[in-house]
Amino acid sequence: MVLVVAVLVIEDDLRIRSSLAERLAERGHDVETSDRAMAGVELALTGRFDVVVLDLGLPDIDGADALRMIRSVSTVPVVVATARDDESEVIRLLDAGADDYVFKPYSADHLEARIRAVLRRTAPASEDRIVVVGALMMDVDAHHATLAGESLDLTAKEFELLAYLAERAGKMVSKRELLAEVWRQPYGGADKTVDVHLSWLRRKLGETAADPRWIHTRRGVGVKLVDPDA
Repeated sequence: MVLVVAVLVIEDDLRIRSSLAERLAERGHDVETSDRAMAGVELALTGRFDVVVLDLGLPDIDGADALRMIRSVSTVPVVVATARDDESEVIRLLDAGADDYVFKPYSADHLEARIRAVLRRTAPASEDRIVVVGALMMDVDAHHATLAGESLDLTAKEFELLAYLAERAGKMVSKRELLAEVWRQPYGGADKTVDVHLSWLRRKLGETAADPRWIHTRRGVGVKLVDPDA
């Protein structure tokens, strides 16, 4: 199974932005774009994306400043796209919090390879383990999940959230804990970020909030994953 990645592309050049979004979508990824730095920063901080591709030459503020704004409150991986082919500039970007970089012009294949490498490096370390909850099976190291033998197409963050709940099946987990452990936001964040991802997971597990089978929530307490057939 090819892991679906939720990608945010912040790029003001319409031709590059459209072409990149189209090519990544053709490869099965979920892609959203922004042509302005500030709007892109706001999107990057929603917690909906597995990786951000950030152009430096943006019209409202410099991409390096946007990078620092993202990094001050989020650990979402950022791949910087730059035409500034200069070692000191690359060092400055990495020191500012970039996880990787590509020089313009670059191909979608090249960028996709960089994204895969970044996600491998930033993924939390884990022992070899298989997690099974009823008909749900998760191979944590391979980032592969199946439900009743059928593959689930999950984004990296959806997979991490589901795996965290599956490893604690039957136990109520608070949203604060999920934000700290899954989104790496130890000082809290927006509960809506968790709610949105739970909604996406429900859809992929074939249920709704009105008729839950796998994912059960209790207001003010948290959320737990259960085996509906137990």
